[in-house]
Amino acid sequence: MSNEAVSTEKAPKAVGPYSQAVKTGNLLFVSGQLPIDPATGSMVEGTIQDKTRRSLTNLAAVAEAGGTSLKNAVKVTVFLADIADFAAANEVYKEFFESPFPARSAVQVAALPLGGQIEIEAIFSIPA
Repeated sequence: MSNEAVSTEKAPKAVGPYSQAVKTGNLLFVSGQLPIDPATGSMVEGTIQDKTRRSLTNLAAVAEAGGTSLKNAVKVTVFLADIADFAAANEVYKEFFESPFPARSAVQVAALPLGGQIEIEAIFSIPA
């Protein structure tokens, strides 16, 4: 089984030497998605809700490019620059995912690339 890089113009380009996602077998591993507008290449302004929405929109775009969707998310990891944003980010998260919700971790980190406040990565199953 070989790995296949997945990319889409509907999500921001990688900010380092990594793929937007990697497909292997029936799994898709999507790299952390910052709240970057792919049209401008700039971090979105606004509230943590605005930034969460952009990160999840980017995540969904990469998932679709890899042949799956948010409903097939198995595990999501949310990285927050400030854990105090947890409740506000959850408000938006519930707009994108429904029961049965994927497994998830949310952690506060010392810093995120490009001064981001949130970054979201996920593992997806790919339907046969």
